[in-house]
Amino acid sequence: MPRFNADPGRSVRTNLIQLTTVRSATGGQALRAGFRKIAGERNGGETLPKQREHLVDRAEKKEFVSSLHGVFEKTSVVVVAHYSGLTVAQMQKLRKEMKAAGATVQVAKNRLAKIALDGTDVASIGSLMKGPTLIAYSDDPVAAPKVAVAFAKDHDKFVILGGAMGVTALNQDGVKALATMPSLDEMRAKIIGLIQAPATKIAQLSTAPAAKLARVFKAYADKDAA
Repeated sequence: MPRFNADPGRSVRTNLIQLTTVRSATGGQALRAGFRKIAGERNGGETLPKQREHLVDRAEKKEFVSSLHGVFEKTSVVVVAHYSGLTVAQMQKLRKEMKAAGATVQVAKNRLAKIALDGTDVASIGSLMKGPTLIAYSDDPVAAPKVAVAFAKDHDKFVILGGAMGVTALNQDGVKALATMPSLDEMRAKIIGLIQAPATKIAQLSTAPAAKLARVFKAYADKDAA
């Protein structure tokens, strides 16, 4: 069976004449393949558009996985939820509320997310990455769960699947339990309040007799024990 061998040294017209001869014996497929071969060799072996697109796509996916892996390594908590059925406006509302609380929402392909999870403390969420999932994460271990739980109460299409806080895997109840806790900012405010009040009283009593100081400390101890 005649075969077509494109010669980059010949003109396109000469190659086409040979293609016409080959076509009679091999059919239209040889003609199309010959055109592709001529085009490739005429371009000096340059990558075809589809190949370039594929390479760019692979590079973008690799960069995305690397970036997401960094997030999983550093974040304090990750919440996984299904979002199928939410409108664009509702998704924008969720993102806005998460951002206001210091958290982030991200939609990622499950396959890429699982690759990014490899070797991280929150790798346990890999089993939750099925169907139309999104992840919400934050440095504050309470921020993302608090917003997610509140949003789920008002939007039945938003379904919390679980999550992870470091190496600790969380089910739905675990995420809800975190949501009931005070945020880091709230905890800091309470701690500062607890420190400042006794310090003021101690300063006022610094010149008082030792017996009086002892009674004050005992009163605080009894209060804490109660």
